Amino acid sequence: MSQNVLTPPAKNEPRRGLNWLHVLFTGIVLFVASTVVMFLTSNPNLYPTVILIGNFLVPVVFVTFLYDHQHLSSLTPETIAKSFCFGGILGVLGASVLESLLLPMLLNPNQGLSLSSGLVVGLIEEGVKILAVIFLARHMHKATTMDGLLLGAAVGMGFAAFESTGYAFTAFLSSQGYVGASIAETVLRGLLTPFGHGVWTGILAAVLFRERSKHDHFRITGLVIVTYIFVSVLHGLWDGLPSTIFFTVPPGIHIPLVSLLIGVIGIVVFVMLYRRARRQEIYQPPTATT
Repeated sequence: MSQNVLTPPAKNEPRRGLNWLHVLFTGIVLFVASTVVMFLTSNPNLYPTVILIGNFLVPVVFVTFLYDHQHLSSLTPETIAKSFCFGGILGVLGASVLESLLLPMLLNPNQGLSLSSGLVVGLIEEGVKILAVIFLARHMHKATTMDGLLLGAAVGMGFAAFESTGYAFTAFLSSQGYVGASIAETVLRGLLTPFGHGVWTGILAAVLFRERSKHDHFRITGLVIVTYIFVSVLHGLWDGLPSTIFFTVPPGIHIPLVSLLIGVIGIVVFVMLYRRARRQEIYQPPTATT
């Protein structure tokens, strides 16, 4: 039997919904402690630890928060974790191959993208992420909109974690080994992470799974295509629009206002789908089992 076919959690055992706070607090403490020790001891061996903790913290907290605040999904923490890791890696590899083939003149990420290039990147990355979701869910016999939302968010956040780690290392190289630039990039991307990849892939996967619930297999319907274009455009605008207006948060990190506005649009749609999925599952009449 496939490992993806899982027993749903008991409905009379609601989750406490506080695990994400423990993960967040523990991660922040570890990130700050490792950074301080690295600078105090001048030990370069701690650099990978600092960067990994910093870039994986927010994606893991985001997925944990979603899992803690729903009670009816058939997905277990093991499946979510596997989707986060495998889906994220598959997405990053697929995007790297396609972008190198389709965008040979792609600028260095630190130099920014044109709007047209950003839109192409959005189409590519949203495409490879949803393909990773479909691959991971290929043996699931029954899946709900909530399952799709959770699985998509896990894959998207895994993608974000691995991508942000790459950006942090690129910042390190571009600054000729200045660790502070890498840490600043990590903190900035961590602050923006809740508005990006996990939300976009969660939206698309939720719609895909909702359409699949009417059939026995995935169907690329008109609604799925429209949703794919919608999240790809959000992604493309996020990457390609010039960031001329910023606001600053301590310790002097500039956050683009355009990115936040685009991110809020995605968050609003994501929350609407999340609430609808919860209502559908709460009020869904029980099915007879044989």
